[in-house]
Amino acid sequence: MVIVNSYLLAVFLCVVTMLCWGSWANTQKLASKEWKFQLFYWDYSFGVLLLTLILAFTLGSTGTEGRGFLQDIGMADSSSIWSAILGGIVFNLANILLVAAIDIAGMAVAFPVGIGLALVIGVITNYLGKPEGDPWLLFSGVAFVTLAIIIDAVAYGKLPSSADGNSQKLKGLVLSVIAGIAMGFFYRFVVDSMATDFANPEPGKLTPYTALVFFSAGLLVSNFIFVTAIMFRPFAGDKVAPFDYFRKGNARLHLIGILGGMIWSLGMSLSILASGAAGPAISYGLGQGATMVAAFWGVYIWKEFKDAPKGTGRLLNTMFFFFIVGLILIIASRV
Repeated sequence: MVIVNSYLLAVFLCVVTMLCWGSWANTQKLASKEWKFQLFYWDYSFGVLLLTLILAFTLGSTGTEGRGFLQDIGMADSSSIWSAILGGIVFNLANILLVAAIDIAGMAVAFPVGIGLALVIGVITNYLGKPEGDPWLLFSGVAFVTLAIIIDAVAYGKLPSSADGNSQKLKGLVLSVIAGIAMGFFYRFVVDSMATDFANPEPGKLTPYTALVFFSAGLLVSNFIFVTAIMFRPFAGDKVAPFDYFRKGNARLHLIGILGGMIWSLGMSLSILASGAAGPAISYGLGQGATMVAAFWGVYIWKEFKDAPKGTGRLLNTMFFFFIVGLILIIASRV
């Protein structure tokens, strides 16, 4: 299989992960006027699984290092498989809450609060599991990201709204926080399912490509519980009939959702592959710099803060500055 051995290459892949994770939600924004997010999310999940299978049968089944995908499945023990599946389930719960928060509060809020919080929790949990990098630089970077989250929440609070709008703003913020807490833990389950040495994986543990397939399977299967539940009890708006997926969908809407899933899945795959050379804490932390990318889309492309009072722009620029400083410190912690 194809693996990553260079730290500089790993950092580059993490930057691509950042772009993928920060940009996939644009597909939801494109479809949201015609397509409820619960219906969009089914196609998104299919896209995540589809890309991991493509990678498993190509990059994961060629080369001289590690084990091929099918051989790896035959040698995997149940605890490793279930750990990867559990990672997919935990991620799915977190991501559904995040998608709901995007639907209510927009990308410029849901991502900095939700994914920023996930970055903080994820870096800490992954560092405790596998300590790599200078902890002073690493956690200084995390501290700057935390400040950026707080500033973004303050900026969001300045947006004008009615009494009902205030309730929706609070709901969007709460969903973002809960999503971020759950999102901070999923990556550790996937890492625990994998071999510590990708080139010479120990028996029973999974290679990255196999772990990603089981992760994606856990994500898709758990949709039958999570997505079905929010179809009948949505966070906002009317109930969604499950058969609307077939009645109201068209090829364009389905393809937008699948594309969104494949974009996110590419980011996840590159992040997992980079974790072998960069370490899980740094790989996850850099990937979650997606917060800055998503906030850029929300602020400057979708104009989610266009009605904010004077002075809000300075807060948002300060948020971007703190995020950038935090990311630089995270990268420097392993150089």
